[in-house]
Amino acid sequence: MAKTPKTSKTSEVSIENLTYEEAMAELEGIVESLESEQNPLEDSMKLFERGQALVAYCSALLESAQLKVQKLVGETVSPFEEESE
Repeated sequence: MAKTPKTSKTSEVSIENLTYEEAMAELEGIVESLESEQNPLEDSMKLFERGQALVAYCSALLESAQLKVQKLVGETVSPFEEESE
């Protein structure tokens, strides 16, 4: 018997109704499910398609947030730099 993807409940929810955090959590679940390699090909393809849509949605939300910050702060916003240890 095939393993049911962990994302079956959330994949019924329209992506546009998800918060960024919910979308990222679902995306993480999809990645875990795809990495387990225990899904039939058809289920894996559906998960992959949902994942691609979630990535696009999260990217759009981040871009929108960046634009809002730029409007609030002006063009003086500098990119974050990673701290070296």
